[in-house]
Amino acid sequence: MSTIDDMHGFLASSIGVTCAAALALPLTPPAAATVARPVPSAEVSVPGSTQSLPLLGTSRALGSASLSRSDVHRFSLVGVVWDNPDTELHGRVQVRTRAAVSGAWSGWQDVETHYGDDGADPDTAERASGRVRGATAPLWVGDSDGVEVRVRAGAEERVGERVLGGSGERAVGEGAVGAGTGALPSGLRLELVDPGEAAVPQGAPVGDPRAGSLGTEFGAASAASAASAASAANADLAPLGATEIPALDRTQTEHELFSLRAGELTESQRVRPKIGPRPRIVTRRGWGANEKLREKKFVYTKKVKAAFVHHTATGNGYRCSQSASVIRGIYRYHVKSMGWRDIGYNFLVDKCGRIYEGRAGGVAKPVLGAHTLGFNTNSMGIAVLGTFGYSRPSAAAVKAVARITAWKLGLYGANPRGKTYLKSGGGNLYRKGRNVRLNVISGHRDGFSTACPGWQLYRKLGSARATAAQYQGR
Repeated sequence: MSTIDDMHGFLASSIGVTCAAALALPLTPPAAATVARPVPSAEVSVPGSTQSLPLLGTSRALGSASLSRSDVHRFSLVGVVWDNPDTELHGRVQVRTRAAVSGAWSGWQDVETHYGDDGADPDTAERASGRVRGATAPLWVGDSDGVEVRVRAGAEERVGERVLGGSGERAVGEGAVGAGTGALPSGLRLELVDPGEAAVPQGAPVGDPRAGSLGTEFGAASAASAASAASAANADLAPLGATEIPALDRTQTEHELFSLRAGELTESQRVRPKIGPRPRIVTRRGWGANEKLREKKFVYTKKVKAAFVHHTATGNGYRCSQSASVIRGIYRYHVKSMGWRDIGYNFLVDKCGRIYEGRAGGVAKPVLGAHTLGFNTNSMGIAVLGTFGYSRPSAAAVKAVARITAWKLGLYGANPRGKTYLKSGGGNLYRKGRNVRLNVISGHRDGFSTACPGWQLYRKLGSARATAAQYQGR
């Protein structure tokens, strides 16, 4: 992330400047500035909130303004969205925020603009819902009550990064240096996300009246049904309403494998199963997912042949005690701001090595995610919380990636050090229908031209593959 002290120098830049967006909106905007996507009244009391504010400005009107304390509700995560998910934002987005407690303003921070490579595959119902929008990555900024944002179209002033991926050496996303289109996407909006507190207090049974506003606003039966369905998807692994799925040793995991997939195991799997011990996984209830945000149904693919590793690009300025809040913020951003049916990743990992359930449907099942555009079928997505273009991931996080892949890939007989074929659903590297040979544990950039998961995490994938294979007893 960069800090720029001289905003006048930024605005005076001659590089393809199309828009510098400034916000100064009261809590109750006038009719002319009414939010285009009004939030249902029932959501007001639901844990967390999203303010969606239109970005103002034209190609000739450059400006910037800070918001006073009364201008925005408190938030902890910020991003920018626009109308067309197939349109890229060629340029730069920067924000600075005011800390709610101290009142101090941060320096200017870059928001990752190359985020369209996450998402549902083309021609899927989720992609064709009419609700999906283009978006930057969400940035975690902590408890804040003031914000400034500026958007510049034009060349991308970033340090080049070259990587060796599925189609050879190429410049990608984070490191690309080149001219933009000179225009910004239509319908630019700033999204200010308050992740709120846990939707159901830890320790309260699903449907417990202590569930608070969920039971009040939506009705206890409806709230309990949504929470119970997500929890019941893991009924083979943990009791209904559990906040975590406990770890198992190797022997216990092998017994579980036989019970979960008895009729689908190959002869070699039955004789000598290759699976890593099941790791501890924090459930959706454990990180406080508001199950009323997502679509009710679960969608599955046939199997899990590969794992794609991502970074969330939300920055590294979070504490491990805040991980659940960061995930709730990403979840709300994916669903309410970007229009997805649920959080896109199947699992998330924090810097302390804790593993979290992502998209609902059951951690042992082949849940169809929205993580690697073109390769969501028969794969899973694991996102490490943070940004790793230049910052190294923690050893605990890399180990956690190895543990979850050793177990989940082992359920489906996949070798973490092996190769597999996935059929492309369409993307910017491989045409639709092409069978692509990939590592069983791949980086996001192997399936799509992107900087994700950042070079410093990408270079650790060899270690993750070797460790995962060892966990499987290979």
